Amino acid sequence: MFTAYVVAAALLAFAATASAFLTFTRNPQVVGNMTKVGVPESRLPLLATAKAAGALGLLAGLFIPALGVAAAAGLVLYFAGAVIAHLRAKDFELAPAAVLTLISAAVLVLRIASA
Repeated sequence: MFTAYVVAAALLAFAATASAFLTFTRNPQVVGNMTKVGVPESRLPLLATAKAAGALGLLAGLFIPALGVAAAAGLVLYFAGAVIAHLRAKDFELAPAAVLTLISAAVLVLRIASA
């Protein structure tokens, strides 16, 4: 079970890091998507920091199980919030956020099961 967590957490950490980097650097596609769902541009650094912290927490969770659980739970909430933001804006291009929500939930379950 722990091996599955390591693989899934590493992949999710990579995705969250890439997303955080694109948000920090204000990638036009990312900024456009966030603007479309009503996220003010002033919030981008905060959101990027949350994703980066989640990625670091997942990796630290390899050694500190409680931190891995907290990071995975935080990413579940973050990406579920993204899904909700897309739905509220009637923007149905929410597949990436939905997939990352499900992967985050799977990582959370794996971390709890392997502790």
